[in-house]
Amino acid sequence: MASGWARDGAVQDQIDDTIKDAVLAARGRMPTGEGETHCRECGDEIPQARRRAVAGVRTCIACQAVLDGRPVNTGFNRRGNKDSQLK
Repeated sequence: MASGWARDGAVQDQIDDTIKDAVLAARGRMPTGEGETHCRECGDEIPQARRRAVAGVRTCIACQAVLDGRPVNTGFNRRGNKDSQLK
C-alpha cells in the first residue's frame, strides 16, 4: 500500500530501521570485557554462575532488575507526521 509519494514497502522499511537501531543501541549498552566480583550498585558479591553467564557483568540480579525497569528512549522518531512529534 503506497501513501502519497512513498513507494510500496516504505512503512515496513521504517519499522525495520527502527528495530535495527534499537538492537544496535542495546548491544552498545551491553557490558564487555572482565566482569566485576561485586555489584557496582549495592556492593554485594556477584555469584560466580552469573559472572560466567554474562560477560562483563557489573551488577547483581536484583540491581539489574531495577535498572532494566527504567524507561529507555531510543531517540529517533521516523513517523514524519506532526502528531507523532507532540509528546
